Amino acid sequence: MAEPIRVCVTGAAGQISYSLLFNIIRGDVFGPHQPIILHLLEITPALDALNGVILELQDCACPLLQGIVATDKTEIAFKDIDVAVLLGSMPRKPGMERKDLLAANVKIFKEQGSALNTLAKKSCKVLVVGNPANTNALVLSHFAPTIPKSQISCLTMLDHNRAKAQIALKVGTAAEKVKNVIIWGNHSATQYPDVSHATVEVNGTPVPVYTAVNNTEYLHGEFIKTVQTRGAAVLQARKLSSALSAAKAIADHLRFWWNGTQGEFVSMGIVSDGSYNVEAGLVYSFPVTIQNGTISIVQGLSISDFSRNLMDLTQNELIEERNQALNCALNLLLVFFLKFLFFIFIF
Repeated sequence: MAEPIRVCVTGAAGQISYSLLFNIIRGDVFGPHQPIILHLLEITPALDALNGVILELQDCACPLLQGIVATDKTEIAFKDIDVAVLLGSMPRKPGMERKDLLAANVKIFKEQGSALNTLAKKSCKVLVVGNPANTNALVLSHFAPTIPKSQISCLTMLDHNRAKAQIALKVGTAAEKVKNVIIWGNHSATQYPDVSHATVEVNGTPVPVYTAVNNTEYLHGEFIKTVQTRGAAVLQARKLSSALSAAKAIADHLRFWWNGTQGEFVSMGIVSDGSYNVEAGLVYSFPVTIQNGTISIVQGLSISDFSRNLMDLTQNELIEERNQALNCALNLLLVFFLKFLFFIFIF
């Protein structure tokens, strides 16, 4: 058996975590021979619920689970971790404007970024899931400068899997037969699910999706809209947000990151290096391949005018979110500075 790795999950008593943790401890993510020590972080009022999750994890009797650290303190949760899965974020509440949502999450991911910066291993792989995931990841990277930006990502694998499933349903095959779909941009309703370079296996032969589907109007219309709004459709149907499919997507994302993509490319939100005319520094979803834990953007793909317009649309939304989030971060720093001056003046 290898040495245990320490995997931190925030929002650990929530719905997504409840579906995810068993996949981690039974070896579906990091492999059947990789022992795990779980670090589970929750807010103080949810610690009783977290204890119930721990009882169930113990009852699973999985041999890979070597220990559990449960806490409401980031300084304990992030200590010496190898992987961070950040599920916890402030959900949008009735009457809350987007700027208020961003401000609340900036505070959360500023704190977590600072804690990761000082406590986690510098090789730590960080996956941000809590929405708005792209901008939360950007804020976290800003406050965790010693964690390489290449080690910070956000989840768009859920959208990637949704796109694969829709094509499989349309063609009448299994989702595993669909390869190389792309999610460009933001994990939001502006994301662009692109099948221009995707294939689907028909009678043992990979065929371009555009050829197999043979319906450009569908691929440019209903297909894109369905993937963009799938989360809302799930919420309307079950009165709860996507949890099972999100947990599966997180497991896929981490498994690819840990073990490689082996010829296929997948979608991940990562810090842009300027590829495909996406502003450097934005956390934007690209098609990527992974080898030995290193994420590389797939280069040289042809981009049609149709695709360019949709890629720019989602980029513009991310730029707006980035600007609002950084303004919130500056305000937080200003408040901290004023409090510090007040403290100095009083004492």
